[in-house]
Amino acid sequence: MRKPLAMGLLAAFVVALLTAGPALSKTKSVEVDDNYFVHEGKPSTVKLKAGSKVEWEWEGKGTHNVTVKKGPVKFHSKDKTSGSFTKTLKKKGTYKIVCTIHAPDMRMTLKVE
Repeated sequence: MRKPLAMGLLAAFVVALLTAGPALSKTKSVEVDDNYFVHEGKPSTVKLKAGSKVEWEWEGKGTHNVTVKKGPVKFHSKDKTSGSFTKTLKKKGTYKIVCTIHAPDMRMTLKVE
């Protein structure tokens, strides 16, 4: 009698992990550092699913912003030296992002699928 109960609890635990995992990964974090954007240790292209959030976190000392230069939807953060800026991206496509203070050198690409 204990074995079926244990197997049932284990199955429920596995289902909970599988359904919680994707929900937790819906936010991508990007650092806004001194004159570059970085995601997972690399200045690069960030890929995400439509409906996901991107949170830019200011880590450096300089003033920066997050501005869509080209993409399906345009948005712009305030010029900041600390804090964060979050945006939910619902429209699929490629977003070319810059800091207008340091463009064209400070840039990144978001690919929403």
